Amino acid sequence: MRFLYLILALYTKGLFSQETTFPINGPDDFRTGTYAFTNATIVVDYKTTWQKATLLIEKGKIIDVGRNIYIPKNAVVEDLHGMYIYPSFIELHVGMGLDKIYSSKNREGGPKMVSDKKGAYGWNKAVMPEINAVDRFAINSSEAETFRKNGFGTVLSHYQDGIVRGTGVLVFLGEGKENDFILKDKAAAFYSFSKGSSDQDYPSSLMGTIALLRQTHFDAAWYEKNKTTTEFNLSLESFNQIQNLPQIIEVYDRLDIFRAHKIGSEFGKSFIIKGAGDEYMRASDLKKLDVKLIIPLNFPKPYDVTDPLDALTLDYASMKHWEMAPSNPNILYKNNIPFCISTAGLENAEDFFVNIRKAIKRGLPDSIALICLTYNPANFMKVYDKVGSLDKGKEANFIICSKPIFDEKSILYQNWVRGTQYIIKPAKEKPIFAEYKLNFQSGETFKVRVTTVDDNLNLAIVKDTAAIKAKIIRSRNLVTITFNPVVKKQDNLYRLSGSINDSIWSGNAELPNGRMTNWIMKKINDIADTSTIPKKIDTLDKIGSLIYPFMSFGLSTIPEAKAVLIRNATVWTNENDGVLKNTDVYFKNGKIMQIGKGLNVADAEIIDGSNKHITSGIVDEHSHIAITRGVNEGSQSSSAEVRIGDVVTSEDVNIYRQLAGGVVASQLLHGSANPIGGQSAMIKLRWGALPEQMKISNADGFIKFALGENVKQSNWGDRATVRFPQTRMGVEQTYINYFTKANEYANAMSKSASQTRRDLELDALVEILNQKRFITCHSYVQSEINMLMHVADSFGFKVNTFTHILEGYKVADKMKAHGVSASTFADWWAYKNEVIEAIPYNAAILTKMGVNTSINSDDAEMARRLNQEA
Repeated sequence: MRFLYLILALYTKGLFSQETTFPINGPDDFRTGTYAFTNATIVVDYKTTWQKATLLIEKGKIIDVGRNIYIPKNAVVEDLHGMYIYPSFIELHVGMGLDKIYSSKNREGGPKMVSDKKGAYGWNKAVMPEINAVDRFAINSSEAETFRKNGFGTVLSHYQDGIVRGTGVLVFLGEGKENDFILKDKAAAFYSFSKGSSDQDYPSSLMGTIALLRQTHFDAAWYEKNKTTTEFNLSLESFNQIQNLPQIIEVYDRLDIFRAHKIGSEFGKSFIIKGAGDEYMRASDLKKLDVKLIIPLNFPKPYDVTDPLDALTLDYASMKHWEMAPSNPNILYKNNIPFCISTAGLENAEDFFVNIRKAIKRGLPDSIALICLTYNPANFMKVYDKVGSLDKGKEANFIICSKPIFDEKSILYQNWVRGTQYIIKPAKEKPIFAEYKLNFQSGETFKVRVTTVDDNLNLAIVKDTAAIKAKIIRSRNLVTITFNPVVKKQDNLYRLSGSINDSIWSGNAELPNGRMTNWIMKKINDIADTSTIPKKIDTLDKIGSLIYPFMSFGLSTIPEAKAVLIRNATVWTNENDGVLKNTDVYFKNGKIMQIGKGLNVADAEIIDGSNKHITSGIVDEHSHIAITRGVNEGSQSSSAEVRIGDVVTSEDVNIYRQLAGGVVASQLLHGSANPIGGQSAMIKLRWGALPEQMKISNADGFIKFALGENVKQSNWGDRATVRFPQTRMGVEQTYINYFTKANEYANAMSKSASQTRRDLELDALVEILNQKRFITCHSYVQSEINMLMHVADSFGFKVNTFTHILEGYKVADKMKAHGVSASTFADWWAYKNEVIEAIPYNAAILTKMGVNTSINSDDAEMARRLNQEA
């Protein structure tokens, strides 16, 4: 078949040669580029399909589509009988055609506190709103070809580096001058939770990343109001300019989606969230957020477990994800979550169609797959008036294939971009579906049915009601045919050779008796093309069951509070009533309702508590479990702006293990890398709940401070000599400086909040001064314990807790006078120089002095045995 070669030959000059500012060397091509594709099944959009229809394009635009369309005389007409036309796909998350901005983090020297980027830019290299991909975009032929082979005609490309990544450019996947293929120069603003290639120390954790993103929003708002009287900042200027664009943020996993949504809600924006492919794990909860997603098809490959050692190290969650990942699109669809499908994360581009067909086999309707590749991305980017369907007036972006595009045997032949043809796979001869009458010069006649299956001709000799298959070999328009109309007779072969076209076949034949004769075969009528009717999937791949959390010991359903009556237990009240023998406890909806003997309660689950004890659940004052991607933000002397609450994870097996040890609640603390650390999170260990559901509502705000060797970087290596403080004296000065600044900041805010730059770091310190946030301080040595109490007294607040406090027994009287609590170990000592004088009597001495004292863990394993430690 001469499939579209004529069109290609006529279209070498380029569509827009007459409408350009560029000079032309030689005669211009004044042809209008009018093409008509007839007799095709045209999928205009996910809900509109025309059979035996025509698509008419001119000058790269769709002029008309449908049946009974007028075809201009100057149009090149191509009969696509039996083939399909679809709108080209749209990809929203690539880095195509862009070079790298910065080198990797390889650097010489010590820590880098502030950006060394030349120009009037912001202080942090991970924040780059001034970067516009359109300024550096260059067509990359090999990348574009890869996308076109997968049916894409348009991509949104951006620099995939940094936390604030600037703007992306929406481009057509054509070949030629970039000027001809830009659909939207600044199509969307991009963000992520990854610092990228920045060689600065800050941020070094996820909570620092979130704090930096939040602070940037506040800085930009302040700058917009006060830029005539303050610094000129190109980064903040650019940040403000891109806020009206679609906002796209890339996240690491499904829990990050909730973090991104929380930031968006705080600043009044709706992020389009590029996920990781594990959204199905929390789809029912994501549905409540009303989010839009971009999801990859990076399904995990089967794991190689031929080596028994590899099999032993393969965890349950990985295996479960391998089972469930292909169901992700279908589960999102069933939860009515709008999403786009992306090629991001695919190791091999050829896996795109393999994986999308796998998702369809898992239940995703093919119409929804098409929506996710055309309608949704076009709408997300507000360009559905130009691309995403084959409606009149839109860009001529379409693909031509042999069968429905998601059929496993469908062959993608052509991808047309703005009216320019790109051959993906040279088509074989034109498919034929017709009945013919075969006449031999000798007088014999047969009825022949010709059909095309997978680009191969099938011939059947119709005799009575039976159809006898003939063997045919075809090379372009030349054929050889052999058939035996009498199945049981071995020497009854007819051997034909000749040439064919659509309506008449003819040539020479050898009859069964050896005689040579002529033959001619004329078309009687067309028949239905049944090969293009999608086959109904009889059985779907089995879809596994979800568990909460998605890991070992996960639950099939999330626990709910219920009514329970425990009878005849020994109850430790922790109140004046002391220990009660043979006592009942009734609780409902998470609250203790009654305690007494012989309680009579209806509709409660009964548990026999005979010979058992009931106590309050253990509370761990100092814990680092359930924190993701960094416990420390130690790159600066103060990181009061970061919040552990932003990075709580529910996917930590230590929650399960510590529940087994009796722990029910924990204070999740920042590490001890800097004098002023981050804000704490108070959680209940609710196994299976989401991070926000684990947090204790209306809990007081706490923050981690630290003293000693860690904060002056004693054991950080020879390069850690830049960040202040480097001595214990400097630690004290750090506190004095920051609380002095906090006082000044509070005064400025009270006088003129609109002209004062909102500072998340100082906000937290002002809360301490106002006794709305309380300090838990990492401490060992008595001199520093006294020092911080003195600083607190000087600024009019109290330290709430000294944690570790291994020399607390030396200053128990002073702690009592200050009103500070102690949280210590039972018997940890000698793990570094400043704990040399620790004694196992510390907790007892502090308690006898009247200091409120607790035993903490500071260790995931120890937390399982806190009752024994006490």
